[in-house]
Amino acid sequence: MPEEKIFVIPLREVKRAPRYRRTSRAVKLIKEYLTRHMKSERVKLDPALNEKLWECGQEKPPAKIRVKAVKDEDGLVKAFPAE
Repeated sequence: MPEEKIFVIPLREVKRAPRYRRTSRAVKLIKEYLTRHMKSERVKLDPALNEKLWECGQEKPPAKIRVKAVKDEDGLVKAFPAE
């Protein structure tokens, strides 16, 4: 049975990155957060979650984001935007 959790991931560390790298840094932060909390090295982000992050462009990612993470039996974690 797949394990499912909803997280609110703070992205305040993104402000330390240069403006032109902020959203790509946010993607890395989300992957690191899910690796740590879901205990899996294999993390995939859904294209809808990627669109949500890049909505306001490269320089202005959201300050926090709600993510629904689903872990399969084989250890793969898939992340979707939580509604």
